Amino acid sequence: MIDRKWIGHRLPASVMTIERGRLQFFAKAIGETNPVYTDVAAARAAGYVDLPAPPTFLFGTELESGANDRLLADLGIPLAKLLHGEQRFAYHLPACAGDTVTIHSTVTDIYDRKGGALEFVVKNSRAVDGAGVLLSEMRSVLVCRH
Repeated sequence: MIDRKWIGHRLPASVMTIERGRLQFFAKAIGETNPVYTDVAAARAAGYVDLPAPPTFLFGTELESGANDRLLADLGIPLAKLLHGEQRFAYHLPACAGDTVTIHSTVTDIYDRKGGALEFVVKNSRAVDGAGVLLSEMRSVLVCRH
């Protein structure tokens, strides 16, 4: 069983400076064809200061920083037992190439179903820019199979 003491645990902040090439690569990888995600002139014509981050891009910030790996180790969840349960996003302002974004995450709930055969870890995150302005809120639910 995952110890409920982890409810309220804050992950180390994850920081990323967003690079144009990464945004263009990500847009291509997800099949995004809107030129605002790959062409600076199109992005600026649409009112962005630079290429905007495609939807879900910021989710990868914690993955790259290792914060999620550390959380799984702390919770005792082996990768072989891990399932991706849910992911939600609320966008407030765009993150664009050149921005430095910081993700602050907290484990907000841990619960089980099916007599403990499945355990769920709920993590809520906030992405802010360099001035601390809220860009997006994210929620993810990890599922551990027993």
